[in-house]
Amino acid sequence: MPLRRLGFLCLNLSLAALPAAADTVSHFTLENGLEVVVIEDHRAPAVTQMVWYRVGAADEPPGKSGIAHFLEHLMFKGTDDLANGEFSDTVEAQGGDDNAFTSWDYTAYFQRIAADRLDLVMRMEADRMRDLQMTADDVTTERAVILEERAQRTDSDPGALLSEQMRAAQYLNHPYGIPIIGWRHEMEQLSQQDALDFYRRYYAPNNAVLIVAGDVTPDQVRDLAEQHYGPLQPSTGLAERVRPAEPPQLAERRLTLVDARASDPYVTRTYMAPERDSGDQADAAALTILAELLGGSGTTSVLAQKLTFESQTAVYASAFYDGTSLDDATFGLYVIPLPGVSLAEAEAAMDAAIAAFLEEGVDPVALDRIKTQIRAADIYARDNVDGLARRYGEALTVGLTIQDVQDWPRVLQAVTADDVIRVARTVLDRRRAVTGWLLPEETKP
Repeated sequence: MPLRRLGFLCLNLSLAALPAAADTVSHFTLENGLEVVVIEDHRAPAVTQMVWYRVGAADEPPGKSGIAHFLEHLMFKGTDDLANGEFSDTVEAQGGDDNAFTSWDYTAYFQRIAADRLDLVMRMEADRMRDLQMTADDVTTERAVILEERAQRTDSDPGALLSEQMRAAQYLNHPYGIPIIGWRHEMEQLSQQDALDFYRRYYAPNNAVLIVAGDVTPDQVRDLAEQHYGPLQPSTGLAERVRPAEPPQLAERRLTLVDARASDPYVTRTYMAPERDSGDQADAAALTILAELLGGSGTTSVLAQKLTFESQTAVYASAFYDGTSLDDATFGLYVIPLPGVSLAEAEAAMDAAIAAFLEEGVDPVALDRIKTQIRAADIYARDNVDGLARRYGEALTVGLTIQDVQDWPRVLQAVTADDVIRVARTVLDRRRAVTGWLLPEETKP
């Protein structure tokens, strides 16, 4: 299970030392609805262009799971002006690189290239926003590709299968319970018409955010955006993104997956948790710090101290949370027991550690250390224009604003120990959790 953790940085940084992000970020909207963000960084003659569409796996029609990711693949086929594969070949020939990715809430495409080639990649990206061409052979080929991708990344990975099953159990009614890659039996039926219908409805300037980061000025980007994206017609078939709501969860849900391919048994649990909301990010910030306190370090976190060193029941323990989503997210825990320790014993030790944390409260030294780590990580992140482009693109496609992005570091620094315990008591409720065990073979509880 990939977990993102902040490394310890021995820095004494005051909040006043944070550079003002607003000094280098510009924001405007074209007449056709395309939202544009410009992040200036003139240290090197390079630029990143990203186009983020406000559509992802959670917006798919019922029975068409995987269509958002399938279309992502098909977007690298031809247009009325570009031959099949010519887009990426052109970027590579200019010394750049390009790719794309799909999530539940968005689909994004990007190119990294020399700054004087921005006009070229913007022209090509605008071309495929509305003029994608795909043949029946293209659809057949790429459908086989995504099925093989599912086979390699999910069907052959016991941990991925457990995560998929747990997510489906967590979200009974909301489409976050459907895997981004799709369910195999539905992926096999995806057609050319399915892809075209999805494309024509959602791929439009009024459903997209253009991020340009690097050696550019706002005036340059505006002129190029007006030239290439400005003439594109907006879509008239867009509706507000309102997904089905989850019913109240009244009891814990539990799963056990037995798979001989599993290398290590482990126990993992996810709780339903609030996402970052525009203008109200305080609870998400407290949950972010809670994850770091509980499991952000393999040596100093609460779970590491309690399970790895004190009780010696686990070889690894962590916690994770990412609230950058349109709807409710999850907060997770993960424990790999030492050989000879059962999953029941590991789970009991995990629950005991959490109970002790709630009783004893937050160690103020640990809280200060984590805030320093977060502050330092934010400062160093500003050195990476690709990362900044992703930060703004992701936020804007899940309902946050430029101001929310710029306020986030300060909201994190304002979190108190009482805030952390408050959200922990609210979120870490077994009645709203899904607990999963992964075992290489059947064992007694």
